[in-house]
Amino acid sequence: MQLTLWTYEGPPHVGAMRVATAMRDVHYVLHAPQGDTYADLLFTMIERRSQRPPVTYTTFQARDLGADTAQLFQDAVRDAYERFQPKAMIVGASCTAELIQDDPGGLADALNLPIPVIPLELPSYQRKENWGAAETFYYIVRTLSRPPADDRNGRSRPTCNLLGATALGFRHRDDVNELGMLLRQLGVDINVTAPWEATPDDIARLADADFNVVMYPEIADTAARWLERTYGQPYVAIPPIGVSATRDFVKEVAELVDVDPMPVLADAASRLPWYSRSVDSTYLTGKRVFIFGDATHVLAAARIAREELAFEVVGLGTYSREFARDVRAAARELGVDALITDDYLDVEARVQELQPELVLGTQMERHIAKRQGIACAVISSPVHVQDFPAAYAPQMGFEGANAIFDTWVHPLMMGLEEHLLGMFSEDFEFHNDATPSHLGGSATRGKAAAAETEDESIADVEALTWSPDAEKTLSRIPFFVRGKAKRNTETFALERGIATITSETLYDAKAHFGR
Repeated sequence: MQLTLWTYEGPPHVGAMRVATAMRDVHYVLHAPQGDTYADLLFTMIERRSQRPPVTYTTFQARDLGADTAQLFQDAVRDAYERFQPKAMIVGASCTAELIQDDPGGLADALNLPIPVIPLELPSYQRKENWGAAETFYYIVRTLSRPPADDRNGRSRPTCNLLGATALGFRHRDDVNELGMLLRQLGVDINVTAPWEATPDDIARLADADFNVVMYPEIADTAARWLERTYGQPYVAIPPIGVSATRDFVKEVAELVDVDPMPVLADAASRLPWYSRSVDSTYLTGKRVFIFGDATHVLAAARIAREELAFEVVGLGTYSREFARDVRAAARELGVDALITDDYLDVEARVQELQPELVLGTQMERHIAKRQGIACAVISSPVHVQDFPAAYAPQMGFEGANAIFDTWVHPLMMGLEEHLLGMFSEDFEFHNDATPSHLGGSATRGKAAAAETEDESIADVEALTWSPDAEKTLSRIPFFVRGKAKRNTETFALERGIATITSETLYDAKAHFGR
């Protein structure tokens, strides 16, 4: 186990908390020491939930270790049941309490409570948060679901379940709403959304639906596969993130329920395709982008970047080791090396090496990019409070494509504005000390001074040589900042005694002046 300042995922019991907190009439009793009681911080402060998470801790202390911690756990379970009266309970241990080996499942079963009690065995020192959420949801589905009702074939419209949305998920709340509207346009009703806002009774009727939609494979893939094996329920596993993926999703659902997808596709209200074909979008073409996060959002972002915005994906990675194979396959298709790691220092080193113009990642990549002066947009958990907006901001569906477009493009446009301000900061008319041009004043004197300085450096610059690869790289820079990039690179080379400028010199100069 590696100590680190930041971590992309918490231990697996945090994933269990996310599932329990997303549900209703479910309570989670966690055998944990006093220092592990941070559920309130996660859900009420970061996600800004209006109620406390349904989690009870045993909160044993060091002096309790010499006593009967098993009895302490049983008392906590009994008290939680009497106080909250849930319809189902989950019991488990935190990473610290796991070392005591008190067997929360057996202890809770001995109480003979009149409700289902679901024991969790989550190896805290081998697995992480998303795996813990997936296992928790799987155990809940396996324990509480029942065979389909006999009358389900008598319905006039097909139904489906939305699986995978949890508390503390990246835009999960809005994705559920957007996906529900999209499916209803296709003539498909929602049977159950789980674990988001689901009750134990809802889980019991999951098998009544005609098919499942796996919104986030990290959370719902295991449960969906079990439902398919057990009840013969097919599932759609295309996360509809981006215009192209949403169109593929609509077509697959339409084929599954035998309806015409064209009315929905013709009514798609996304501005991203229009902008991608406009003249203004030429500034974005070929932008070098680095992508890192959970597998679902990374794979979707890579497709959007390449197919819909004409970015050049120069790096791709994930901390979701369970889906490393999928990310590696996507990276091979893009001609880049996949970065599979849960160490943010590895990610920072890769960003420094690649020097992209846009980073798409988690809140950690936001900090990394900010330190390096690179534009950044957050696309994946872990996120901070600002990525739980009060406004409607889904990632899925056609409206989600609009939100993605704004999130990705605005940092680049603001970067362009800063580029232009920097480029003209020493202009004879627009430098900081110049009088506004419409008032006259010192503009002429500034122009003369600038010309004199330029004459002094011409001889030194003419002695530099640009290699063919450097000239090719320079030609890809937008024309309105190309001159500044050329001057900055030549200044950088002169200061360091570099006689021949290569592409590496260009990127080194960009990094230097970015700082």
